[in-house]
Amino acid sequence: MSDALSLTGSGSTPAPVGGSARGPNLDGRTHPAGIGLFFLVLAGGVGYALFNLITDMQAAGQPPLAIGAFALLGLALLIALGFEFVNGFHDTANAVATVIYTHSLPPVAAVVYSGVLNFLGVVVSTGAVAYSVVTLLPVELVLKAGSSAGYAMIFALLIAAIIWNLGTWALGLPNSSSHALIGSVLGVGFANQILAPEGSETSGVQWDQAWSVLRALLFSPVVGFVMAGLLLLAMRFVIRNRALYREPEADAPPPLWIRALLILTCGGVSFAHGGNDGQKGMGLIMLILIGAAPTAYALNRTMAESATPHFVDVSERARSVFRDRAEQAPVPSAADARAQITKALGKKELDRPEIYAALAALSDDVATKVKEYGAIRHVPAEATPNLRNDMFLASDAIHSLEKREGLFVGEEAKTLRAYETSLNDGTRYIPTWVKVSVALALGLGTMVGWKRIVVTVGSRIGKKHLTYAQGASAEITAAGTIGLAEAYGLPVSTTHILSSGVAGTMAANGSGLQWATVRNLAVAWLLTLPAAITLAGLLYAGLRVVL
Repeated sequence: MSDALSLTGSGSTPAPVGGSARGPNLDGRTHPAGIGLFFLVLAGGVGYALFNLITDMQAAGQPPLAIGAFALLGLALLIALGFEFVNGFHDTANAVATVIYTHSLPPVAAVVYSGVLNFLGVVVSTGAVAYSVVTLLPVELVLKAGSSAGYAMIFALLIAAIIWNLGTWALGLPNSSSHALIGSVLGVGFANQILAPEGSETSGVQWDQAWSVLRALLFSPVVGFVMAGLLLLAMRFVIRNRALYREPEADAPPPLWIRALLILTCGGVSFAHGGNDGQKGMGLIMLILIGAAPTAYALNRTMAESATPHFVDVSERARSVFRDRAEQAPVPSAADARAQITKALGKKELDRPEIYAALAALSDDVATKVKEYGAIRHVPAEATPNLRNDMFLASDAIHSLEKREGLFVGEEAKTLRAYETSLNDGTRYIPTWVKVSVALALGLGTMVGWKRIVVTVGSRIGKKHLTYAQGASAEITAAGTIGLAEAYGLPVSTTHILSSGVAGTMAANGSGLQWATVRNLAVAWLLTLPAAITLAGLLYAGLRVVL
């Protein structure tokens, strides 16, 4: 366990990159008490998650799971939390590189500080990013998350992302966990479409959602490079203190105000990383829980009964909008409506009278059931899966229709937005214990294996030692960009933004770049999508045979 808390592998302290500044000492050994505390927190987290899982299932009246089903659920959760653990030491190392290389904090203090801020970022996150990842998955697999195909999907995309992350970490390359996960999602979508029987309807890759996510990920390096460089130039113009732009002197910490700024920006990046990256595993964990224990997790049973009248009212108003658009198309049964909408989502052909009639039928069925049971929390076990799927399909269909500019305006648009929000409130939620479990995995991961990436970001991107101003510019850019993306529910790459931000400050400062490292970073960036797509696709195809 030599990698925990100093907890990294066998790499040695890097040589100075230039000037008189010395690199930080990264070779400190971990006190046995630190290792003991690490495993104590890990065991406590596992016990906490297990206790809450069993409590939730009992409270909702979920029938006990067979031993095999419970073991499969445990394995899926372990892999999902393992992804977040790897994400912690792979991505968060970027956040601590600047405070370590400017001697603002000792390495162990930096990673513990970052781990705590990552934990808090996850716990207070909104969950918007969590479900933006889920919307990329094939609709039919999301609706049948508890099937063998659903488990094959979850295992394939998570294992592929973990393999790629560990491979790039072993090479010391700051690769993006977000990039790897999205590539894995696309790989599963492609494989699902290829493996589908001839003539069957399958949605494959949700390209309308995928493009918006890919744009955010692909432009992350450009944003980081340009914004950090411009911020550094602006700081040079506004703040004339020369100490800010000099290399650290030997092992001496920076002046107090500069040190406070660097520690604050490191905390901001760590907090923002937790709020954004920490959510990506949450949506997948919720799919796992919904598939294994639908009675407990398919619907948001924490919604207050007082919300029921509004939910029913907006459902009925949405039904009227759909009926007006259905023209003379006959209104199908709820079961037929479900099949029609699933097929239409796969083909992206929703703006048709018969689909509006199906949406009217689905909305009517949802409103009737919620009104009958009095509140979402009172929906019985046997009715839960269908109601959740109906709400998910209606929300997905509305979201796709709203992207057609000018299709709905005025009161119609307002009604459908309100209905989509109500549907999402009833199905897209994250229990507190899931947030805490993911936060622990990410926070503990931050304290393990961080050294390889820290060395690359801190000493191998630029030809000269990182200055205080460069570290602050890169961190401020990363914290602001990631925080803004979290507010809009977009998954972005902490790694890409921060490592390219460091490169941008080196370019703006005239420090020069180590092109061998930049080339390796670019190659990893370019290869991540095709590699993750291929790995996940092959794993999914193989697991479909086994499961």
